[in-house]
Amino acid sequence: MITETEIKGRHSEGKVARAIEQQTAKLPSDWFLWAAGASIATSLALKVSGRDKDALFVGQWAPTFLLLGVYNKLVKLHGSD
Repeated sequence: MITETEIKGRHSEGKVARAIEQQTAKLPSDWFLWAAGASIATSLALKVSGRDKDALFVGQWAPTFLLLGVYNKLVKLHGSD
């Protein structure tokens, strides 16, 4: 069975990824949840005001914010390398 140390020895993050992860790990995870909620609320407001294309565009940001939040949480729990 391969240990986590062996996996880390084979694969390491690049300098750019490591720098980004170190900075984003400083952000509270709930910011991403709030951003997703704001995206949904803004999308709803745009839809009600008749701006359907804009509503779809903004509404599609929510899953991206949630995924970034999951990534942020993983970096906090497991580190970048």
